[in-house]
Amino acid sequence: MFNAFFASVFNAEDGLLDPGCPELENHDSGNDKRPTDPQKSWECGEVPVGKCRASFKKDKKEDPGNYRPVSLMSVPGKSMEKIVLVAIEVCLGDNAVIGPSQHGFVRGCYAEKQQMSNSSFPNEFLLLPFADTHQLQLLHFGIFLGIYLAALLGNGLIFTAIACDHRLHTPMYFFLVNLALIDLGSISTTVPKAMANSLWDTTAISFFGCATQVFMFVTFVTAEFSLLTIMAYDRYVAICKPLHYGTIMDSRTCVNMAASTWGCTFLYAVLHTANTFSLPLCQGNALDQFFCEIPQILKLSCTDAYIKEARLIVVSASLLFVCFVFLVLSYVQIFRVVMRIPSQQGRHKAFSTCLPHLAVVSLFTSTAIFAYLKPPSMSSSSLNLLLAVLYSVVSPTVNPLIYSMRNQELKDAVWKVMNECFSEGINCLS
Repeated sequence: MFNAFFASVFNAEDGLLDPGCPELENHDSGNDKRPTDPQKSWECGEVPVGKCRASFKKDKKEDPGNYRPVSLMSVPGKSMEKIVLVAIEVCLGDNAVIGPSQHGFVRGCYAEKQQMSNSSFPNEFLLLPFADTHQLQLLHFGIFLGIYLAALLGNGLIFTAIACDHRLHTPMYFFLVNLALIDLGSISTTVPKAMANSLWDTTAISFFGCATQVFMFVTFVTAEFSLLTIMAYDRYVAICKPLHYGTIMDSRTCVNMAASTWGCTFLYAVLHTANTFSLPLCQGNALDQFFCEIPQILKLSCTDAYIKEARLIVVSASLLFVCFVFLVLSYVQIFRVVMRIPSQQGRHKAFSTCLPHLAVVSLFTSTAIFAYLKPPSMSSSSLNLLLAVLYSVVSPTVNPLIYSMRNQELKDAVWKVMNECFSEGINCLS
């Protein structure tokens, strides 16, 4: 009925008027008259012949698209349209057909609809470049390549030395092997992509690549902090309860601790990544960091859309704070016991196993805490970049050096591995 009523205006050969309509050039004159027989229109479903006009809107008069049926402007038509719309809206609302996410159909929610329609899930993100010119980008590529190779060599040597030397198959070195693997994974998550972008003078990373980078980085960073907490407990038991060390830290307990760390951090990273990348983004796709980082992605999300993720971050921060307090209390007890050791040689041996771990913990936690908890007034792209490099690139690179500086057993094992590799290389060449 309505379709026939509105379309009957456009049934002439010229596509604009029916045969009884006046000429186009007269349609906007002061003598324009609307249909005067609406009862006939409702009864037969057609506009009365000779009493219709096409209402001109704008632009060229020759274009049929610039006209609309006069029946849309009729009082009966507009009244019936209003009645039908209200009835449909009441019916849908009473039967709970319209859900909260379908706010575009609810009266007064057009602004919210526009905000959600402007949100998007981009196909790629733009990372922060290290320099503006390609020459400096190549310099950064060379620096990162050297750092990455040093990290691979250092952590690889520690892993190989501990695995090959049966004297180092103790709980402390078992956790150190896990830390070396975490450092290798952490630096391999961020640095290769940064090197590729610097080499090819680009800043783009795909949506899937960004999600993968976030997942891997959260996994390794969380696992590192958890493992450092476990290593602090290991040193506490070794120094404060030496007689019970073999019973408390047996091989089965160590394996369970390491497996729990990897399993929990994996699930935690899945939850974090899923929450982060389910948020609609309204602020573009440019990240203020050289790798995909959750706080930078949240800055792009729509207003109030990241409440669920923010709650998860608060819970995570609370757990990290508990681990940090445990670390501090453990080392307070360790130093109290070490200072009571009468012999200088005993104190030196105790410090040689504790100080490297304390240095690694201090470097990692201080840079990470300052990066995420610094005042907004101190926030800048260059400072964020520097702090991110310190805890994501420098820390995994210097950890092997820190652990081997004061640990003679580890240094001897590393030198033994290097000498064997060098000897085998010479034999192969000869």
